[in-house]
Amino acid sequence: MKRILHSIATGIILTGIALPVQSCILKDTQPKKIALTTQYVEEAPKEQYVKVALLLDTSNSMDGLINQAKSQLWDIVNEFAHVRCGNETRPTLEIALYEYGNDNLSAREGYVRQVLSFSSDLDDISEKLFSLTTNGGEEFCGKVINTSLKQLDWGKNQDDLKMIFIAGNEPFTQGKLNYKDAVTDAKEKGIVVNTIFCGGYQQGIQTEWKNGAILTGGEYMSIDHNREVVYVKTPYDKVIIELNSKLNDTYISYGAAGVRKKAMQSTQDANAAELEEAVVVKRAVSKSSRVYKNSSWDMVDAVAEEEIELAEIPKEDLPKELQNKSTKEIEAYLEKKKVEREKIQKKIQELNSKREEYIAESNKAEKGELENALLRAIKKQAADKNYSWDK
Repeated sequence: MKRILHSIATGIILTGIALPVQSCILKDTQPKKIALTTQYVEEAPKEQYVKVALLLDTSNSMDGLINQAKSQLWDIVNEFAHVRCGNETRPTLEIALYEYGNDNLSAREGYVRQVLSFSSDLDDISEKLFSLTTNGGEEFCGKVINTSLKQLDWGKNQDDLKMIFIAGNEPFTQGKLNYKDAVTDAKEKGIVVNTIFCGGYQQGIQTEWKNGAILTGGEYMSIDHNREVVYVKTPYDKVIIELNSKLNDTYISYGAAGVRKKAMQSTQDANAAELEEAVVVKRAVSKSSRVYKNSSWDMVDAVAEEEIELAEIPKEDLPKELQNKSTKEIEAYLEKKKVEREKIQKKIQELNSKREEYIAESNKAEKGELENALLRAIKKQAADKNYSWDK
């Protein structure tokens, strides 16, 4: 963090100094008298982040939990498309993923594995969720929390929203590392630990899941991880899915990584389709929002965010249809795709608004157990940091 040095005459008494530090929290505004010879003011962070680490039990009995995570990811992402920090800033959502309690994992590492470090790449997050499989094992909650604290880059901005969600169904006390030490460490770092017990509410309390949350001011929740969500079909689903395919055609990959990522985009659409038609729709809505960014491989996003110079891209890294075009011709082509994309995204958003109204009027609207638990805790803790939602 850069510091800006302001020299102030020795012995001058300053009253009510205003420090220009960006924050989602309303600071103490009472005037204070401060005697200073030199004042250091830290520059405000350029971005605000919402950092969510999901720690999922992947032992034998947790297939239902993993399936809920796969299908309800998009509901959670779509909520964050509307979040603001204070009145202006749109925070960046980053999700990390850990699995624990699986016999296929290393005993030396405490049956814990980082599946994905903090990422805002929604296709990558989806791919990693679909890669999870279950197998019996030892579930050490203290160990996986401690590992996530050490391995992840949580940042030092106190105004970022930093949360751990750990879900499982065995006693929270298992393992050599005391969970109280792990959650105390989290609290000291400004990270809230939320616990989701997959089973009865009272059983979760008896097995210390509630205590694991309240020690950091987090939420304790219990869910039926095997409950199947009844999705409401609407007259708008088919059109949104068709628009999603057209949306994919506006992405222009570049480089070897781009070819792989373009294929991943389609693969994750197919993964969603294997679950439920409604999941494809929700993923399409995510792809039509501000949170779906692909400047690392898509030329349209990369040019819009000024991350590449077209003239500097090797010819062989361009898609075949652009390799024999001039820079101006490529610019015109990308601008056309950008306009086309924006129209499709706007149409998806409009149709989704009608879709949500239809579901609400059907009186059959239902949210998934995991989704309910996550959003309830996130919104409560976000409010404490002055985050708000557009809708």
